[in-house]
Amino acid sequence: MGYLWEGEWREDSEFPTDEQGAFVRPASSLRERVTSDGSSPYAVEAGRYHLFASYACPWAHRTLIARALMGLEHAISVSFTDPVMGAKGWVLRDGEGAAESPLPEAEFLWQVYTATKPTYSGRVTVPVLWDRRERRIVNHESRDILRMLTTEFRALARRPEVDLSPPELRAEIDATIDAIYDPINNGVYRAGFAKKQEAYETAVHALFEALDHWEGVLSRQRFLLGSRLTEADICLFTTLFRFDLVYVTHFKCNVRRLVDYPNLWGFVRDLYAMPGVAATCRVDHIKTHYFRSHPAINPCGIVPVGPQIDFSLPHGRAER
Repeated sequence: MGYLWEGEWREDSEFPTDEQGAFVRPASSLRERVTSDGSSPYAVEAGRYHLFASYACPWAHRTLIARALMGLEHAISVSFTDPVMGAKGWVLRDGEGAAESPLPEAEFLWQVYTATKPTYSGRVTVPVLWDRRERRIVNHESRDILRMLTTEFRALARRPEVDLSPPELRAEIDATIDAIYDPINNGVYRAGFAKKQEAYETAVHALFEALDHWEGVLSRQRFLLGSRLTEADICLFTTLFRFDLVYVTHFKCNVRRLVDYPNLWGFVRDLYAMPGVAATCRVDHIKTHYFRSHPAINPCGIVPVGPQIDFSLPHGRAER
């Protein structure tokens, strides 16, 4: 762990928490937008933008799934960090696709941030949407990037029939993403990074109450908003895919496993089977990252052998 302070890297082994010991996620600060209507300096153009991503990170995973489902691989290039976050944060030089990086001189992700703003201060996170022409970060907030992919970049998609953010559902999509963010997406981190028992238990109880709720919703319909796949489903999937692999043990989210929820487990297998999604799901990167990048939680860095999970099992959810 670490952060930039006025352009200088500072190591920080502590996760940010409040006085009650509850994890507090820092806000993203670089949040400009690519637009198709000329309302920003960043126009939609094939080949202009690049994603710095991690197979391990659930937030970056959102953007990789949308890119794959829509067929945007030709329009937006991508390179990946090494799965292990070291003393200087995310490492680029050993990641996949490093040779195609628009900043081949950058060894660490923080150098992409200082290339944009030499005095940048804050956390260094993935995903990052980089503008090759202006040589700067456009945005590093996963939700913003996901929405840009599903709307602004849709004109470049080779599968434009995949509409993950239809205008008539957008308010409901946003409300659903809001509803799952705190108790589930961020909830696993609030449990795993808590420094006091009460903060941990508060996070875990809220997490499983939310999982119980969405298990009930998915018992009646195929996706979170009904019969149509949307951004909201992607946002839930990336957390659930990692649940039994790491969160049950590493983050102590062990009240129940994902496989104990027949509808949530079927939902994950449903999305996993969609074209291009499985290729974005790297179990090796996920387990290596979590168990070797958090020495405060797992000081010996031992990566467990299991569990053995077959995400390709038939899901039987199409009839819903």
